[in-house]
Formats: sequence, C-alpha cells, structure tokens
Amino acid sequence: MKQYTSLYFVGAGGIGMSALVRYFLAKGYKVAGYDRTQSPLTTELKTEGLEIVYEESVESIPDYCRNPETTLVVYTPAIPASHAGLVYFREHGFRVVKRAELLGLITQSSKGLCFAGTHGKTTTSSMAAHIFHESPIGCNAFLGGILRNYNSNLILSEQSPFTVIEADEYDRSFHWLHPYMAVVTATDPDHLDIYGTEEAYLESFARFTSLIQPGGCLIMKKGIKLVPSVKENVKIYTYSARDGGDFHAGNIRIGDGTIVFDFVMPEGSVADIELGVPVEINIENAVAAMAIAWLNGVSGDDMRRAMASFKGAKRRFEFWVRRPDRVMIDDYAHHPDELKASIRSVKALYPGRRLSVIFQPHLYSRTRDFAPQFAEALSLADEVFLLDIYPARELPIPGVTSKLIFDKITCRNKELCLREKLLERIKECNFDILLTMGAGDIDRLLPEIAAIVESK
Repeated sequence: MKQYTSLYFVGAGGIGMSALVRYFLAKGYKVAGYDRTQSPLTTELKTEGLEIVYEESVESIPDYCRNPETTLVVYTPAIPASHAGLVYFREHGFRVVKRAELLGLITQSSKGLCFAGTHGKTTTSSMAAHIFHESPIGCNAFLGGILRNYNSNLILSEQSPFTVIEADEYDRSFHWLHPYMAVVTATDPDHLDIYGTEEAYLESFARFTSLIQPGGCLIMKKGIKLVPSVKENVKIYTYSARDGGDFHAGNIRIGDGTIVFDFVMPEGSVADIELGVPVEINIENAVAAMAIAWLNGVSGDDMRRAMASFKGAKRRFEFWVRRPDRVMIDDYAHHPDELKASIRSVKALYPGRRLSVIFQPHLYSRTRDFAPQFAEALSLADEVFLLDIYPARELPIPGVTSKLIFDKITCRNKELCLREKLLERIKECNFDILLTMGAGDIDRLLPEIAAIVESK
C-alpha cells in the first residue's frame, strides 16, 4: 500500500465500501469515488473528505486519480463490468481490486476476527466490536452496518492487535481474508444466482474455514450445515442460544421489553447479561460475540457492561417508535430465515400484541428461489403489506413479481402495495406493533413512516 497516495472507489456509498473509504481518509490518503445515487451516507462521506460523483463519465475522475503508479482502484461486485470508470481504469493499467481483497491486504498483519454467515453477521460482529472497544483490549473494526453507538461502520485503534471484520460470502469475497478466529452464524442457502446450488454455497463456507490461521479457532452455531475444513491446531467451538454447545445462554428472562440471561462458557458463566437491543434473536448473536471476546481475554464485567450499552447497528432491530401504545421497529432482514427470526423475536417481546409487517423483497432471483419460504415467514404476522421487488443489481426476470410471495401468504390481512403509494396507505392505518423489513430502499421512507405512526 505504501506506493499509493490516492484511492478511487467505484461504488463508494456501499456499506462495506464506506468503511474502507473512512479508513483511508483517516490515514491521510486522497480519496475519490463514484456511486449511483446520493444517500445520507454519501453525504456524510463527502463532509469527511471524500470527493464523490454520481455519474459514470470518465471526465469526472479527478486528476490525482489518473496515474496508475499512485492510485489504487477499488470496486464492489455490485458494479457492472461495463461501468465506464472501471473500463477506463482497466484499459490504462491501474491495479483494480475488489473491496474484500483490499480488506484482506490491510488486515493480514493483524489478528483478524472474521464473522461470516447468511444472516446475523452484522449484528454479531458489531456486538463483538463494541465489546472489544469498551474493554482495555480495544480493536479495529470494518463493519457492515452503521453502529449507533459511534454513528460509523469503522472503529480504529492504534494499539490493539485485533481487527473485527464482517466477512461477506457474496461472490466468495470472504476467501480473500486471513482469519485468526472466525465465527459462522448460519449457512442457509443464499446468493444462488452466484453459487447455483446449496452444495456450492456450503463448500464456499468450508473453504472459508480452511483460511483460519494455526493457533486460532472456529466458533460455529450448533446444528448448522457446515463441515469445517480447518487446518491442524485450529480449535472448533459451538454456540447457541438455548441448544447447548460450548457457549450458550442460561436462565433466560424475557418480559416488560427486556431480555436478561447468563452467559455460559467452558469455564463457568457470567450472570445477568442484559441486552441493550432486547430482541430474542440477539441472545444467540450476543453469545457468539461474547465467546470470541472471552477467548481473547475480555473480562466478564467488561462484557456485561458492553452488552447493556450496545445500541445496535442502524437497520438491525432499530426502534423508531417506542411507546406503550405503539411500537415501530425496522430490520434489514431480506432472507426467509431472517424474516422468520425477526417476526418471532418481536412477537416474543410483545406477546398478545397485533403485529403488522411491511416487507420489500430484494432481488428478482432471491424472490424466485425462495417465494414459498418468504410467504411462510410472513404468514407469522397478523397483517402484511408487501411491496414490489427492489432490483438492486439485477434486470427483471419474466414472471417474477411480489405476487409469487403474496399468493402463498396465509394470514387473513394481506395487501400488495406499490412503494410510491405506501405512505398514503399508512396514513389510513392504526398500528399496534409495526415491523418494516427489507434490504432495498425502504429505509429512505423510514423517517416519514415513523412520523405518521407517531402522529396517530
């Protein structure tokens, strides 16, 4: 990295890319980039020093990013290969790397604590980063969500040898990493547009476990489909919320909007862990985060204090309205198992209350591959508003619409709703518990939805 004085990020506003943008700005590099649309995150990055444009033209690339000897180009796989900027850089001899490759380069000299899994990795890695940061050990962290404790997805430490990394399986990106320790939260099939089969997806996770360095360890959720392929001298631990394992929760107490439990580990336990984000699925997330913290010397008192003060990542069980008579929660859930876990968690936290769900499907291919499973998960709610599909990086697939999910939802109150009509429809409703879900652009509407819910 020493030969470069500037970096250009193609897709700079992505959540994973933005952490790297912040890292290199903090290190004093000149940083520029492109993103398709302006967002609150890109606006923040601009105020922090990023020179960003929202058009593809080669002319918009600043002069200091036009020398292949001094500029490194970073891109996200969500950007098509035909992007004018990428084409220019590749044709003019620039080194062009994926986000994950760069992350691997800058973390290979540290003790990487890598969190992988179909779901749960953002919350679990964020919890772990907060625990380490609140302890004398400290950490660096590159995260897939904006932590509300810090209003950032980047944590820096000049002294700590540890780097917490959210390891993304999309496009096999996590194979660039060099884990000292790794957590695998789930291996339910996803990204079948990339992998093709469940077997290929599982093999990719097995390959990831083979990258763990000797002397490190793998911490995997008990019961998941994964046959580890670890090197010699790599220990394997299991964890769960209620199903035992080397690390698990005991004496769980849920009620009155709080969750408290005891953290059980191979050598004793830590009593009375209270979750700062009291949603049931966070019990197992917290167990995994505390497991890796305990294995690296964080004390029980530090873990207890950190878990109570953890505010969560934005869009991960984020409370927007929290009143006795009405509640609004937003969650990034976009896989059927995530939806099911989210809905069940909210129903457990507020038993007997009426739960309404607004869901925006993400990707045509995921909708096609998992429509029955999405419908099964949404049917757990009392009321469902189903939006049209957010395409992200994909072109439409003939015959694939939200109606594939809608027709199979079995709860009595369900409605197909266009995104542009959603706010008007919400004004006509009186919600008890409202849960918004999806990985698309539904988050752009959250302030207006919350204002309507509050005003009722």
